[in-house]
Amino acid sequence: MVTAPTGQIGSQVVQDLLAAGAPVRVVVRDPARLAPGVAERVEVVAGSHGDPDVAATAFDGADAVFWLVPPVVAATSADEAYSGFARPVLGALRAAGRVVAVSALGRGTPVAGRAGHVTATLAMDDLIASTGVPYRALTAPSFMENTLRQLDSIRERGVFQGPYRPDNPAPLVATRDIAAVAARVLRDGEWTGFAEVPVLGPEDLTYDRMAAILSEVLGRPVRYEQQVPGAADTAIGQARIDMSLAKNDGLDNGVVRTPENTTPTTFRQFLLGAVSHNGA
Repeated sequence: MVTAPTGQIGSQVVQDLLAAGAPVRVVVRDPARLAPGVAERVEVVAGSHGDPDVAATAFDGADAVFWLVPPVVAATSADEAYSGFARPVLGALRAAGRVVAVSALGRGTPVAGRAGHVTATLAMDDLIASTGVPYRALTAPSFMENTLRQLDSIRERGVFQGPYRPDNPAPLVATRDIAAVAARVLRDGEWTGFAEVPVLGPEDLTYDRMAAILSEVLGRPVRYEQQVPGAADTAIGQARIDMSLAKNDGLDNGVVRTPENTTPTTFRQFLLGAVSHNGA
């Protein structure tokens, strides 16, 4: 059972599960937005997985549920966006065989309690785990895809910007690798209880190093500029700022890298694929 199947992670989870021959059900607000050829190969439940009636139908009889909270731009707080979305459907989640969710790194670090979206995500993990359903939280750092939001500006001006320190090495992961881990864990019926599964990408990178790799891939000089964030206009905007400040203070650096939590796609490989797809 896959939620958010039209998003950048959920859509890849669906494709990975189908490629493995697994039977798949999806819950989606607009079935017309499913990738070409997917609707004919999956069972479709129309609606929001935050609706208790829809969730009860979608999750009923599922061996495993892939859980992903969609963006809730109108939420009055990060906690409402995450736990507030999950709380009405806890009964349906509890009835599922197992639950696998996309979460965030940071548990146990000194800044975990003041990390905005990450703090709220970890609280949602605790809420779902408290139901007793077997639960795996895939804890990830920042996504490589975030860079693509500035790709046109990078090409035109040779600059990409962000709130992060330029010299702070931290893990970075491609969503394709998160999806691959999710599909594998969903198909593994042997685990029980609650645990975090870190998904760290292949290496720690500074933003200055990312700029150097962008320069090499694009064939033109690219530099990184840190922008110190000011006050936000909304609680959700402030949660994003708080998350970035916590990342500068080591939020993503609390997990020891191992072969098991290291995923294969390098930033260079990701960029080469993205530039080829979007046009050089």
